[in-house]
Amino acid sequence: MSSIMKATTDNGLLLPVVDEDGAPFWEYAARGELRVQACADCDEPRFPPRPCCPHCQSFDSIWVRTSGRGRIWSYVFPHPPLLPAYAEQAPYNAIIVELADIPNIRLVGNLVAAPDAALNSVDPAKLRIGAPVKAVFAELAEGVTVPRWMLERP
Repeated sequence: MSSIMKATTDNGLLLPVVDEDGAPFWEYAARGELRVQACADCDEPRFPPRPCCPHCQSFDSIWVRTSGRGRIWSYVFPHPPLLPAYAEQAPYNAIIVELADIPNIRLVGNLVAAPDAALNSVDPAKLRIGAPVKAVFAELAEGVTVPRWMLERP
């Protein structure tokens, strides 16, 4: 994936900054796959992506497909001041998801009712630590797809 030219979508939502180490993550997300980087020598997964394994110092890596399932490890409801595009969707959630098949990996995202739903599409009362979730993917802008999360049992 080439570098992203603008920092926000047309509606003002922030876009991820893609660097060389993380580019494969975003390429797989665009295909609807949730993958994490792992060491090709010692097999230890790592996130965020980086050039060197913190366990064995190898520079060889692979991208491992995950089940896309996890559990809510933590969450917050951001409060003002917010960027205008986010203030319009408040209250919305920001969650940390612990992956089911790689529990030492945690990803940040939003819990939504459908992949392309608004950030405030889930009733805040439905968020619970430990709730099972699954990854879904939303195209925020041309060429930029992000993982979001949906409850396994709404």
